Amino acid sequence: MSSWQEFFNMGGYGFYVWSSYGIAFVVLLANAISPIFCERNLLKTLARKARREQRHDSKA
Repeated sequence: MSSWQEFFNMGGYGFYVWSSYGIAFVVLLANAISPIFCERNLLKTLARKARREQRHDSKA
C-alpha cells in the first residue's frame, strides 16, 4: 500500500475521519452563507414595510 493510500485509509478509520471533515466543512459553509440569505430577506422585508408606510402616509 502506498503512503497516500495509508494516509487516506488512516488505519481503517478513514471513512469516519473524512466524513467528519466533510460534515464540519458543510456546517462551516452553511454558517458562512446563512447570514447572506438572512440579510437579503431582511432588506426585502424592510423595503416592503417602507413602501407600505409610504403608501399609508400618502393616503392620510
